[in-house]
Amino acid sequence: MGTFTEVLSVIGFVIRALGFVVLGFAVGRFTMDAYKKAAWQVQAVLAVGFFGLLVGLTNYSSPGSMGMFALGAGAALLMSFAVKKEENSEDPKK
Repeated sequence: MGTFTEVLSVIGFVIRALGFVVLGFAVGRFTMDAYKKAAWQVQAVLAVGFFGLLVGLTNYSSPGSMGMFALGAGAALLMSFAVKKEENSEDPKK
């Protein structure tokens, strides 16, 4: 019975890690999308809220969970800062 609970424990850790990656990516993506479209007051609240969430997770979650959240949020932030290549399909015949 001990081996079964250990296997379930490992599966639980993996699911928690994947959940925190997805949560970090979703929160980071939402924050950056809303930040670009908002007035400065809302931008300030979004920044304070995002960093408040980071502080809360750092204090109340495990280091592994916080690290996975940071990886997801970092990926979302890097994707929002990446330069989007616009395809200029100009017809040379024109």
